[in-house]
Amino acid sequence: MTRIRIDISFKGTDYHGWQIQENAFTVQEELNRALSVILRENIETTGCGRTDTGVHARQFTAHFDCVNIIDDFDYLKFKLNTILSKNISVNDIFETYQGFHARFDAVKRTYKYFIHTSKDPFKNEYSTFVPYRLDLNRMNEVASLLTGYKDFTSFSKLHTDVTDNFCNVFEAEWTQTGDNYVFTISANRFLRNMVRAIVGTMLDIGRNKVSDFTGIIDAKDRSKAGVSAPPQGLFLWENLYRD
Repeated sequence: MTRIRIDISFKGTDYHGWQIQENAFTVQEELNRALSVILRENIETTGCGRTDTGVHARQFTAHFDCVNIIDDFDYLKFKLNTILSKNISVNDIFETYQGFHARFDAVKRTYKYFIHTSKDPFKNEYSTFVPYRLDLNRMNEVASLLTGYKDFTSFSKLHTDVTDNFCNVFEAEWTQTGDNYVFTISANRFLRNMVRAIVGTMLDIGRNKVSDFTGIIDAKDRSKAGVSAPPQGLFLWENLYRD
């Protein structure tokens, strides 16, 4: 039995996220099917996490075990990219150590959220149109507070299967280029819907609709935070693993 790591990118527009679900088309389902056909055995991948419907990934890492020997990983990558839809690309695939786990071995994950404030039909699948001015300085003031907190219950989807809502946020910052805004956040882990909930709340702050960001965090109550930002602006950008 050999453990394999695979790094992919995907456009999430047409998928109901990564994880297999009944009566829904997912990235994991398509990847499992392609691997099973090529390797001629039943392959079940384990991903680095979940993504919501419509969310994209620049780097999504998964692992799987296989019985058959893989002689040429470059050829396997080529075959997978031939079979998979145009919305998924295999960027790397290689043998890893037996204990590697795509989800639990990640030490740092980075998400980016893209916003444009001038109407542009060519950006709508990868960025969220926000038709009003944003106070970048104010949004960065509250973004800097995130590294000082551990409990992000106020930004977590309710009734999830995690045992706690604690995260170590390493970085959180907004940048602006013309009419385009990018929010970058890195942490050891993320809760379901966390980034979209944080972005939605910060957009309210950027419009001066909300002022007490610390009160929202301290409340540990999802109803106190803003509406989640739409999925199409969100990218899982990078996963880093221990050596």
